[in-house]
Amino acid sequence: MKVRILVVLFLLNACSSDDAPNRSDFQNEDVGMDAQTNNKGDDTGANNTTDASETGSGALEALLQDLTAGGQETALALANEMGWPLAVEGGYLFVSFEDAFDKVGGDHDDFAGTAMTHAEGFSYVVLNVAPGSRYKFSDGSTFKADPWGRSYVYDEFGEMTLVAPTSKHLERFFQIGDSKVEPRRVTVFRSEGTPTHVLYTHDGQNLFAPDANSGGWKLFDQAPAGMMIVGIDNSGARMEEYTHVVDDIGSGNIGGGGDNYADFVNTTVRELIRDQYGEPAKVGMMGSSLGGLISLSIVDRFPDQYDFVASLSGTLGWGSIGLSNQTMIERYSGKGKRSTFIYVDSGGRGSGCVDSDQDGIQDDDENATDNYCENKQFESTLVTEGYAYDTDFVHWWEPDAPHNEASWAARVFRPLGIFANL
Repeated sequence: MKVRILVVLFLLNACSSDDAPNRSDFQNEDVGMDAQTNNKGDDTGANNTTDASETGSGALEALLQDLTAGGQETALALANEMGWPLAVEGGYLFVSFEDAFDKVGGDHDDFAGTAMTHAEGFSYVVLNVAPGSRYKFSDGSTFKADPWGRSYVYDEFGEMTLVAPTSKHLERFFQIGDSKVEPRRVTVFRSEGTPTHVLYTHDGQNLFAPDANSGGWKLFDQAPAGMMIVGIDNSGARMEEYTHVVDDIGSGNIGGGGDNYADFVNTTVRELIRDQYGEPAKVGMMGSSLGGLISLSIVDRFPDQYDFVASLSGTLGWGSIGLSNQTMIERYSGKGKRSTFIYVDSGGRGSGCVDSDQDGIQDDDENATDNYCENKQFESTLVTEGYAYDTDFVHWWEPDAPHNEASWAARVFRPLGIFANL
């Protein structure tokens, strides 16, 4: 059994996706009132509550009736179509589906907590607030971010929801899937100004949140100006979705659903982004480990549709670990040079590469690790196919770097910078 199995086993512990908010989600981000009162901005106007009956809007009345009848299913549809809080006559409609959290505090009231009106299954209020205003829901002693809110950032108190943000921020869409892959959350990093590049990135849970695995990738702070980053959460079927062929890592056959996931990303997710934002001129793809593998697989499945692809510590020997199926190294062999710029990297020792089982794929031993040998062989394959270093591809080796999120976060600036300059 090959040493690289140890790297692959790490993948089994990857985070899986949360879908739409549910009651358990409401318990995650409580912050004491005493702490939250330090998280204040300039007052944008207090006592600006508008009762629904004062808006004179039949549309608002109809909307409240729909929420009463449809509950969180209606909230989900509105979250993805329009984004909470909803712009209505008189301001913005805020809705909380947890009974105790029936106040909304923010820049509009110096986080005092404005009372909401109780309806059947939810509380609501219409507030006339300024663009860029921050807010959270409150039960009178603790605050938590709006789990349905479209736009948000992270600060020292955790997630902070925003209204019509005016600076860089995150936006999210819930339960995005298709007939062949499980629904999951899609998160979009929006920089200031009109984006010129969009980068579709896998394992979205690890990209932006400060409490992500090993501290996450910190892409909110590392994204270059003009780059929109689309983080696609993994699901419970990660091993199936992120692999192009079946393999055996010691417990029987697993994987091979990568084409279905590739179609989901290239069709459903890209169409979502086009519909919401338009698509910038430059389009890229990025992932790590199995996420790097599926990135290269998607670009191979849809040649010339992506300007850039990055694979960090990609598991490029997948298919040959316990079986004899086609690896990504072999898949790119014989295809010639195509238009997509390719970035691959790895950590490890950079030694000990040997084809121990005589299957044509170089294997990491205890002196190499982090898929170093597979990525080095992939580099050789690209050169054979006519790719020129720094012109069509880059292979980066980070000596001794381990296989984890912190390592990828420390060197992700390289592929981001390359893509930004294409």
